[in-house]
Amino acid sequence: MQPFLFLLQLPMALMVAYLDCLSVGALLWRRSLPPAERRTRFAVLVPAHNEEQLLPRLLESLANLGYPADCYDVYVVADNCTDGTARVAGQVRNGLQPTVFERRDEHNLGKGHALTWLLDRIRERAGALEAPPAYDAYAFVDADSVVSINFLEVMDRHITRGDAAIQCYYGVLNPGGSWASALRQAALALFNDLRPRGRDAIGLSAGLRGNGMCFSAATIERFGWDSFALAEDAEFHLTLVQGGICVTYAPEATVLGEMPVSLRQARSQNVRWERGRLQLLRRHGPAMLATALRRRNPAILDALTEQLVPPLSVLTAATTAWFIFSRFVGRGGVRALASGVMIGQLGYVLTGLWLVRARPRVYVALLGAPVYIVWKVWIYLLAAVNLGDARWVRTSRSAE
Repeated sequence: MQPFLFLLQLPMALMVAYLDCLSVGALLWRRSLPPAERRTRFAVLVPAHNEEQLLPRLLESLANLGYPADCYDVYVVADNCTDGTARVAGQVRNGLQPTVFERRDEHNLGKGHALTWLLDRIRERAGALEAPPAYDAYAFVDADSVVSINFLEVMDRHITRGDAAIQCYYGVLNPGGSWASALRQAALALFNDLRPRGRDAIGLSAGLRGNGMCFSAATIERFGWDSFALAEDAEFHLTLVQGGICVTYAPEATVLGEMPVSLRQARSQNVRWERGRLQLLRRHGPAMLATALRRRNPAILDALTEQLVPPLSVLTAATTAWFIFSRFVGRGGVRALASGVMIGQLGYVLTGLWLVRARPRVYVALLGAPVYIVWKVWIYLLAAVNLGDARWVRTSRSAE
């Protein structure tokens, strides 16, 4: 009986051990970048769906970047909007005049289609001007975000270094909005900082988070943007690693997004994220595993593992239930392993919060974790029911 119980909890133990290995790597992460040359020319792409209220704030931050104004252009795609997104996008801010395209397509829905369409418009615009695209790199930023003043300077240093794909730190703009947004900061500290930092430290691909991404022109010319799943960033990451490109992590720059302040507001966003992860596993999992083993490529295997590991809330629910169960029926090694898994998870969480220098309110918000865990498990079950919805539904935020 005891050997059987030990084997049952082994998958959970392996997942936590994997996360703890990334934690060690994150603590050891170090990098020195070459001096900024500020000569890289950027196209900054902003996909926006009904973002009339939050888009102006992003454009203000882009207008005030500490980077030469003649070395970057901003392009906004107002995708199937029913509000004034296109109007506010076209306003001049501190000398910045974004180029705005309006897209109407009721059949090809989603952020991935909007980005592909926008890249095509940029190429067409260059053709109409009888000039080749004059960009060395393409940066992607969500409309509900704010970028750090050094965003393009850091990307310039990475492009100068020869990096083909870069992901900056994607965090929470409003952690004080509510306990839910504070918990979201804790979650993103782990998923968007500790994990990519750890992977980067041990030579794996840091992964893409959909916001604050940058690619060299050669990468975009080679791969385009051919990812239309619900988790289009994760799908594009799988494409890159199979093509031999590892994403570099750049925590020196940040992009902060406005997060929902209640679980009700966050529901549709979280269902979409988890549904997208499950969709990718179903579509690409077996083939990627075969490719990783055939090529003996750890980066591909790790990119697949990232999708296999469930959300921390779901993993915590499983390990906590098993820990309690083991107190009643387990003995010796079973109980010891269950305790070790719980301690490993706690170390993983505390390491992530320390790395982002989380404020006390984030630690206090962890007291609400049991409610969040129950909610997240329910969301995960909802996502597993329907894998096919690809609509781009705007998430309500703050006091909207």
